[in-house]
Amino acid sequence: MDTGPATLEGQTVVLIGGSAGIGLETARQARTQGAEVILTGRNLDRLKIAADDVGAREVAAFDANDSAALADFLGGLDGPIDHVLATAGGPYYASLADMDFDEARHALQAHPMLMVGVARHARVRPLGSLTFMGGTGGRSPKQGIGVVSAMTAALPALTASLALEVAPVRVNLIAAGFVDTPLSASILGDQLEERRAGLRASLPIGRVVEAADVAALAIHLMVNTALTGATYDIDGGQQLVTG
Repeated sequence: MDTGPATLEGQTVVLIGGSAGIGLETARQARTQGAEVILTGRNLDRLKIAADDVGAREVAAFDANDSAALADFLGGLDGPIDHVLATAGGPYYASLADMDFDEARHALQAHPMLMVGVARHARVRPLGSLTFMGGTGGRSPKQGIGVVSAMTAALPALTASLALEVAPVRVNLIAAGFVDTPLSASILGDQLEERRAGLRASLPIGRVVEAADVAALAIHLMVNTALTGATYDIDGGQQLVTG
């Protein structure tokens, strides 16, 4: 039985949101396994710096939440690809009283529609993969994360459905807790170091989860062709100590 290659040697990996953080680190690890990588993001200057860093085959600057732009990019790629990792976008936190309804509506639509758009338009070889990013933080109800909670619940179900729709292409979801990335830094601002220190003291692993940890999981989901339709948590045990 053909289970596909055990490494990424000679394959093509597309990183949507690949100019920094988890996407860029995944590109770096994919390159060490012999893959060619294509990076996308909104800022062309940042993409060019990232491309030089990892030796990317090409870059494309566009808003991944623009469905038409996403379809044009995926449809315009030269031949089929092997894997897509989409890390674009971020969570929207707001209490009900402070919620901007337009921003909340966009947050509720953007992530699922990105997943649907990639699944529909990416020309991926059989046993290749689509991997998306979700989170674990919204599993415990608390004030100010209503939109995040809704997405946390919805994305695993969407992942499973898409895995059936596009088979034999595989679809998986990574659900991360806090990851020390530039996005986290932008959200937390001057509270970042306090957050890091608190996690180092409380997490069972005794350290903060980094982009390289999540990238290693993403690479595993790409090369292990038995994995599809599932959600994989990576939070250093954060759910065990925070409830």
